[in-house]
Amino acid sequence: MRILIVKLGSIGDIVHTLPAVAAIKRSLPTVHISWVAEKRSAGILQGNPLIDRLIEIDTRSIRAGLIDETLRELKSQVRELRAGKYDAALDFQGLIKSAVVAKLSGAKQRWGFAGRALREPASRILLTDAVRIPKQTHIVKKNLLLARRALGIDISKTPRFPIAVDQDDQKEASSIISRLGARFAILNPGGGWPTKLWDASNYGRLADLIWERLHMPSVIVTGPNEAVLADKAMGGNKTGKLITAEPSLKGFYALAQQASVYIGGDTGPTHIAIAAGAPVVGIFGPTEWWRNGSIEPSDICIERNDIGCRVDCHRRSCSNWICMDISVETVFDAVAKRVAIASSPNLINA
Repeated sequence: MRILIVKLGSIGDIVHTLPAVAAIKRSLPTVHISWVAEKRSAGILQGNPLIDRLIEIDTRSIRAGLIDETLRELKSQVRELRAGKYDAALDFQGLIKSAVVAKLSGAKQRWGFAGRALREPASRILLTDAVRIPKQTHIVKKNLLLARRALGIDISKTPRFPIAVDQDDQKEASSIISRLGARFAILNPGGGWPTKLWDASNYGRLADLIWERLHMPSVIVTGPNEAVLADKAMGGNKTGKLITAEPSLKGFYALAQQASVYIGGDTGPTHIAIAAGAPVVGIFGPTEWWRNGSIEPSDICIERNDIGCRVDCHRRSCSNWICMDISVETVFDAVAKRVAIASSPNLINA
């Protein structure tokens, strides 16, 4: 059986789909799996033993909603898609362009989501089968439900997030850890939307509290074009027990595997940290922890429940932006609790 996984988008989107692919391979060990992803995000999938073929495409120039233009942009890649001769394509993205990719693959069965679970409902016309998802379903569970309905697989086991790392990735992480010691915190001030950002200077002050009260140094981890955030965080730090690093995606994954705690917002590195099994404290504002956050019960979300404007928000700009107005002490209290739980798991319900 030959399956095409269509998940094009962000790093977080790809990480959230990994458990579904792991479940497919566990239930159907002889299945041939191809995955089509955006070039800018595909690096996290390279070398993954679950994927027989990784197809990298670039749809940045495609304007959402224009099927004819999408077809023209992808014309040069149709031959590669069709070469797979897929029995089924599973569209985990729910966009018009992802449904077009599934259609262009030539797969006779094209599965996706139904109704409100689709990000762009018009994409439904390009699918042959659709799966309804219960309200308030975590994105990982949502993807697992699609895989179960499409392929009849078992999804009852604990989800896995397989990411392949090599010696170079491990060396990159070890180089950063050598500057920190065995116990350390990862702080990530980045985020795809401005409204997801907790003030970067707060991370500098948080690093002070982590050192003074938990005796752990911290590392500010940023990606390309986030040097300003790193500088602002460093400017808020007084103890000097804070360093900066800009690792590769897989180097970051290897680093997160060794971290005592990770703190960040709803962004790709947070989802990678969750996949790595790091103890996580998430700072969430315009998006929902129940949907995008950790599936690990002992991880902690810091969010404001005392305001009435966060329901179905998802705003990338906001004139009332107060959801991320959270004190450093509040976040530190969550960090201290999460570190304690990691040391003594029986404290999870304390």
